[in-house]
Amino acid sequence: MKFLSYLSIAALLCFAITANAQSSKLGHINSADLLQMMPDIKGADSSLQNYQKQLEDQNQPMLNEYQTKVADYQKGEPTMPDAVKDVKQQEIQDLQQRIQAFQQTAQDKFQQKKEELYSPILKKAEDAIKQVAKENSYAYVFDTSAGAVIYAQDSDDLMALVKKKLGLK
Repeated sequence: MKFLSYLSIAALLCFAITANAQSSKLGHINSADLLQMMPDIKGADSSLQNYQKQLEDQNQPMLNEYQTKVADYQKGEPTMPDAVKDVKQQEIQDLQQRIQAFQQTAQDKFQQKKEELYSPILKKAEDAIKQVAKENSYAYVFDTSAGAVIYAQDSDDLMALVKKKLGLK
């Protein structure tokens, strides 16, 4: 009798698990395509390009100075005394180090600016995807933009629902 009750409980559990697994809805979305449709991205791209141009404009005088110093050194090297050569080489190396330090700092600032501009947009898209998934009872939503999903069972494309949620056409 005990065995029969355990067997019936096990059967009910298997049935419940199978029924639950069959009712789980799967969805997918290409988040890269979604982001390209969002008007906020165009503004962020433009701001980022302007910021990059400002950084390049700040670097250009140092690059010009470096090129001038190298050209002057190469032109006068054959007639320079060793002491003057050493001083000129040191000046060129110092300038080269300053340029590299500036470029590293500029790259770090560029990354910070990029994160500052794109984070709110990414959060907005992610929140909309989550809301659509919850409202439509999706158990899982996969992002197909990364290309990590090699095979998946048929699932619903949530792009239209998320675009509607974000007010995109």
